[in-house]
Amino acid sequence: MAAPPTSTPPSGGPTLQAAQALALWHRVLVVGLNRSLPDLTTRQFALFLEVYLASPPHTVRGLAKTLNMSKPAVTRAIDRLEKLEFVRRKTDEQDKRSVLVQRSVKGSVFLREFADMATAAARNLTD
Repeated sequence: MAAPPTSTPPSGGPTLQAAQALALWHRVLVVGLNRSLPDLTTRQFALFLEVYLASPPHTVRGLAKTLNMSKPAVTRAIDRLEKLEFVRRKTDEQDKRSVLVQRSVKGSVFLREFADMATAAARNLTD
């Protein structure tokens, strides 16, 4: 593997070269497979992360706009994430026609474990 990068991006963390970034992504995915984590599509995972990383409230319309996805695609992703109990739907008390997408404890635990896997894989990039 290439030597670790020496430059630092504006965020303050080390930069990754393309090969290192791909190796990191590969390691995290393999660890996830070995732990039998649920299979999520890229769209499902992106939506999942948006719900957890961006400030609420989250609506189908808002998620579709932010992620440049169709509303039906967002609905299908939410269906899958809801079956896994990673998110939940709740009727918006302000607008009964609108549905809010909310975080769940199970989703929070999953992302914490996923983040730990990514952190461990990043530490091992130079090994």
